[in-house]
Amino acid sequence: MRSTILAASILGLGAAAGPALRHGFTPVEVRRILQQSPLPAPPADTSNARADDPAAARLGHFLFFDPRLSGNGHLSCASCHDPERGFADGRAVSEGVHRGRRNTPALWNVAYNRWFFWDGRADSLWSQALKPMESPDEMAGSRDGIYRLVRDDGELRGAFEAVFGAFPKAADRASVNRVFVAVGKSLAAHQRRIVSRNAAFDVFADGLRAGDPARVAALSESARRGLKIFVGRGQCRTCHSGPNFTDGEFHDIGVPPGSGLAIDAGRADGVTRLRSDEFQAGGAFSDDRQGDAARSTAFLDPGAPATGQVKTPTLRNVALTAPYMHQGQLATLGDVLRYYSTLEGRTPPGPHDEKILVPLHLDEGETADLIAFLESLTGVPLPGDLLLRPPAPK
Repeated sequence: MRSTILAASILGLGAAAGPALRHGFTPVEVRRILQQSPLPAPPADTSNARADDPAAARLGHFLFFDPRLSGNGHLSCASCHDPERGFADGRAVSEGVHRGRRNTPALWNVAYNRWFFWDGRADSLWSQALKPMESPDEMAGSRDGIYRLVRDDGELRGAFEAVFGAFPKAADRASVNRVFVAVGKSLAAHQRRIVSRNAAFDVFADGLRAGDPARVAALSESARRGLKIFVGRGQCRTCHSGPNFTDGEFHDIGVPPGSGLAIDAGRADGVTRLRSDEFQAGGAFSDDRQGDAARSTAFLDPGAPATGQVKTPTLRNVALTAPYMHQGQLATLGDVLRYYSTLEGRTPPGPHDEKILVPLHLDEGETADLIAFLESLTGVPLPGDLLLRPPAPK
């Protein structure tokens, strides 16, 4: 017993070691569990000077639900990122003006992302927000149309000027771009508030850290067994690491393409597109052209092995955002775990596939336990006013 306590102390567990061992976790497992919680405050985005401005967030909240940003006047950001569907759309692939080729990523915890989209072709949240508005397959709008919308709508223009200063007098390209970018930065300020935290797992982890049995009881016995697999033989935390349950990087796990879709070039295409993007974090429209995001993009290697790799999504609120994978290939969490259990149908391993991936051979009970754990990552609901279209900003 003394040797067990000593080992726990060496690992920095302190008072948590006793409760941890009574609940079936080893000191190493406890250390891993505590690395996954709590979720800290979102990192700063210095490329957007209005990222945490409440007035910008109010403007962005209104714009998020405004279909006038689209070319046909019927599609808003919320059309695909529906609050009632976990800020996704419940479809295998997106449906805008035309059918897309990738699953709509949920917006939960986007403020924590280092790269955006499945292929990482944007390096800031405000830059990401611009692209669907102009995409002919998504909202099919235009920056000129958005400029005119803000200029001609008195309330919208007033809210814009309260955040970004006087509206440009000339309708030249520089002015149009300035207004377009401001819309993106406002949308980003709103989306930074879409955060999932304080899930049952977080209560459990807090109880484990404090040695509080009442908080440890927030996680069911089944979910605890699933957690033990997650931090143990399942090796799930290799990619779904840290308090946001993602490494934020790119991997090819060989899931077969979705119905009627080709194998996705993924990160390889994303790097090429990002390096030529006029709205990248090191570009003229950034508020910090020498910041961390800009430096990360500047050092990207366009020749790095990345074909077929897509970004690891967060697992927070994952139970709310089916279907799964970058082309919506897997309908349920059970399907996801069956894939990892068998790797059935895996595409032939390529030069850039994930080398550590091996079949987990989960039985039905273990699958159910992992699902129970994943369901425990659903956070407390957002304030109701963030889920609804607000009145026009003042």
